[in-house]
Amino acid sequence: MPWIQKEFALVPKPRGFHLVTDEVLRHLPELRAVERGLLHLFIQHTSASLAVNENADPSVRDDFESHFNVLAPENARHYTHDAEGPDDMPAHLKAAVLGPSLTIPVTGGRLNLGTWQGIYLGEHRDRGGARRVVATIVGE
Repeated sequence: MPWIQKEFALVPKPRGFHLVTDEVLRHLPELRAVERGLLHLFIQHTSASLAVNENADPSVRDDFESHFNVLAPENARHYTHDAEGPDDMPAHLKAAVLGPSLTIPVTGGRLNLGTWQGIYLGEHRDRGGARRVVATIVGE
């Protein structure tokens, strides 16, 4: 199977952590043909992130948002990058901590995630807009 690479946009979401596994899969029907391989996802933004975590209880996503707002608060006196609004520098810090990419095994045409795992979009801006993702699939 040749490598496949495609770009797509996630639907705009409000600030917070959002389970986007199903949305990602809708953009990648090619995964169904992969018996064994890898999916690599890379978000092309510096104020949003990708992560794998709890997919069942929405309170986990709320707690992520609460924790990261304490870790990187708005209007901290030590920030010098503030021209784009009070949510911008904290968004960059959150994205740097969580990271822009994921690599997930694919087995039998499906993501080989654990029972309670899903793909999160960390939207760290109040109005981040559609987020562009590059997906690379390799496998057999």
